[in-house]
Amino acid sequence: MNYQFDWDLVLHGEYAEWIVDGLIVTLKISAISIVLSMLLGTIIAVFRMTKVKPLVWFSAAFTEFFRNTPLLVQIFFWYFGSSTILPKFVNQWLAHHDFEFAAGTIALTVYTAAFIAEEIRSGIFSIPKTQLEASRAVGLSFTQAYVYVILPQAFRIIIPPLISQSLNLIKNSSLVMTIGVADLTYMARQIESYTFHGFEAFTVATVIYLCISLLVSLIITQYNKHFLRKIVY
Repeated sequence: MNYQFDWDLVLHGEYAEWIVDGLIVTLKISAISIVLSMLLGTIIAVFRMTKVKPLVWFSAAFTEFFRNTPLLVQIFFWYFGSSTILPKFVNQWLAHHDFEFAAGTIALTVYTAAFIAEEIRSGIFSIPKTQLEASRAVGLSFTQAYVYVILPQAFRIIIPPLISQSLNLIKNSSLVMTIGVADLTYMARQIESYTFHGFEAFTVATVIYLCISLLVSLIITQYNKHFLRKIVY
């Protein structure tokens, strides 16, 4: 019980810079994954709503597979198995760039996209079918009807759950440290290894994650108040 707390160790100097560098990587991989998962999730959701059976089967298999398998397993799957699945030129490009970052981004993207696809699908179901029928009646194609009429309304309805999914992605991004991505959790672990002051390092990392979560929660609360106010008036 002779442990000596040293908060200056992680709040100033080189180790503080490690924390900042890790935070930047966390925000970077989270931002890229959020954008890509929104795009992929939208495509999967629209596939699920078509009458083309192969697309429906593919989208259903995608969502069920990635929603019901652990994210950590998926991260290892993409890290160790990407050379088998991805084309050779893609693997060569990744080998000369940040492969660990790319593998982590792919895993976070496909995992979160599966959940986002279901959120978008529920939003689409909340839109009256007559709107799609009316869009087709005025000459819009299926794709145009979804792009200009259905999806804008659906996204407005499901913004709170989408923000929640983004928050989950940010927290889940801590798992990419297992494949060597130098994110916030990885840097805290490195500080613990070098200094044996793991309590201070992980406390700072925890507070940073908490601040991000509270900020996102505040955004959700403010949006809900604004949205409900517009509905009332």
